[in-house]
Formats: sequence, C-alpha cells, structure tokens
Amino acid sequence: MNALAARTCGALLGVCAAGVAYAQAPAYPTKAIRNVIALAPGGGVDTIGRFIGQKLSQSWGQSVIADNRPGAGGAIAAEIVARAPADGYTILTTSAGLTITPSIMKLSYDPAKDLLPVTLAVVSPGVMVVHPSVPAKNVKELIAFTRQRPNELFYSSSGQGSAQHLTMALFTQLTALKMTHVPYKGTAPSITDVVAGRIAVTVASVISTRPMFTSGKLRALAVVGAKRTPALPEYPTVAESGVPGFGVDNWYALFLPGGTDKGIALKLQEAIARTLLEPETRKMLLGQGLDAVGSSPDEFAKLYAAEFPKWAKVAKDIGLQPN
Repeated sequence: MNALAARTCGALLGVCAAGVAYAQAPAYPTKAIRNVIALAPGGGVDTIGRFIGQKLSQSWGQSVIADNRPGAGGAIAAEIVARAPADGYTILTTSAGLTITPSIMKLSYDPAKDLLPVTLAVVSPGVMVVHPSVPAKNVKELIAFTRQRPNELFYSSSGQGSAQHLTMALFTQLTALKMTHVPYKGTAPSITDVVAGRIAVTVASVISTRPMFTSGKLRALAVVGAKRTPALPEYPTVAESGVPGFGVDNWYALFLPGGTDKGIALKLQEAIARTLLEPETRKMLLGQGLDAVGSSPDEFAKLYAAEFPKWAKVAKDIGLQPN
C-alpha cells in the first residue's frame, strides 16, 4: 500500500468511527463556529482554514467565521483556543510549528494537554534545495561535499527556532555535519539568498521552491518528509538518500479546546475528511503542492504527541532555551 493509499484508508476509518459516536455526541453544530487561524491572511494555513470553513458552512448550514490571530509562531491563536469553552464552537487551524513552540518560548498553556487534536488536514511537503554552484546532485553527494568543508557552507531559515531552522539542525545532527545557520525574517528572503548564491542550502515547501528548481535557479535534492509525496513523485526522501530516521512533515491541522466531547471531534473530523478526500479537492490541493490527509483524531493524536520530544531534543542540542 503506497503512502497516499494508507493516508486515505486512515481517514476513511476515522469517518466510520465517527458514525458510531454520533449517538453519544451532543447535537452539533447548532450555532456559528469561530475558526481561529494561527497565521496571517494569504498563507497556506489561512487558505486551508478558510476553505475548510466554507465547506463546513455549506454542509452544516452554520456560519464558520475565520478569525486570524497571527503572532508568536502560532502561540497566540493556540492560547485563545486552549482557553475557550470546550463546547466545539471554537476551533484552531494551525501548522506543525505548534509542536516546536514549547521548546523555544515560555507558554501559559500546555499545547500537549490543553488542545484536542481533531485531524491532520493536509501535509505541505518540504524539499531540500541547493544553489546550482554546489556540486551535489543528491543528498549523499551533499553530505560528502560538506564533510570536507566544515562550517564553510551556509544554510538559511525563516528565523531562529523556526521549523526550517530545526529541520536543518536535525539534518546536521543526524549526519554529523558542521554547517553555519543564517536566520532571515521570513521564508521568502531565506530562499532568495539561496537563488542569489549567498547561501548554499535550505529546506522549504514545494510550493515555495518549485518555480526556482524547475527553472534551474535551484537544484532539488530530496523531499524532507517521512514519505515520498505525489507532488514530487520522482524525488526520494532524505531518509532514503542515506539519512535513516530523518523525516519532517510540515502539516496544517485542526484542534478543539482540551476537554471537548470526543463525539464532537469525530463529527468535525468526518466532515473535514469527506471534503478533503473528494477527487476534485485532492487534485486541486496537489496542484498547490499539498497532500490531503484528513486523519482520524486518534491517528493524529499519536503523531502530535511524538513531535514534542523530537523537537525538544533538537532545540536543546543546539542550545535553544524557552524565553
């Protein structure tokens, strides 16, 4: 079974489980729902959050009101939802950065306990890219080239403690490479300087980098996720390329306040999965470099829980402290 089929089966199992729970769940929804979106309008999280909200409104006949609350790596939006009544009428749309925040900043809530995972909606596959002057056609060649030049190669990120930063830090840890980190204020400038040749390597989403590597301005080496992506089926993973154990998926997901009735979570997940797994929707998302998932709450909860210790270790190893 390929990765996409496995994800689809998992989502459909969640849909079946939802039907069993409906008899026990309270009537839901009976009024408007507030969708707190963790990033600013126009980005991937916002686009997915609004798309799902629109589909839920059409399906349920209740308004789903988008409320963008960007800032602090998504921690502002997460705290709003964590403190909201656990009645299903406040939901959070956010990204995988949620699991990094406890390792780099002090929080007044516990994202591992105060939020209830609903579904991993989509995966935004990342890709490792280099400037064409770097004589590496794959990850193994990059490792060999870098090993002969300790601390000479620069890698960029969207900021200190960002997902890009920690992804590359994990890569250098697992390969015992010495590279120099250069943080930028955002993903776009971090990619721009790789294109300009001032930076050797970075990781970023397929949608952010594909125009550059298809035109020859960058060279793509591998996808950074745990599995290959239909968005770039010809590219291997970093793990397949000689770095076993490496796998970083940037996902967009939905949460409810901790303590919300699990029947509500299942009903919400079922409606989202049904939308995301429609053939036209999956095709549309794939065109944007996104893999539709719609996983069950239990399935997503396991992945979510495993992310916290992974990033805590990476942050500790590179000397980042919560502040």
